[in-house]
Amino acid sequence: MITLTVPIFYPIVAAQGFDLIWFGIFVVVITEVSYITPPVGMNAFVLNTVVRDVSLRTIFSGLIPFVAMDIARIALLIAFPAIALFIPSMM
Repeated sequence: MITLTVPIFYPIVAAQGFDLIWFGIFVVVITEVSYITPPVGMNAFVLNTVVRDVSLRTIFSGLIPFVAMDIARIALLIAFPAIALFIPSMM
């Protein structure tokens, strides 16, 4: 999905004047969130396959605090883009 969407959004983001390093970090963070949230939730389904005595409902309910923190992290990246650009600016 990233391979299909980033080439479309890359020129739009560049034309809007956003830092492209920030955009790359943002895309990676959004992708990480998609691995633990439904309907995709690949990590949750893998965990359900490995640990068969725990229901999928229990796994997804255990992921709620992590999703909440990821949403807070995304909000911080949007509000303060310098957070994502601090280490690259040191190079």
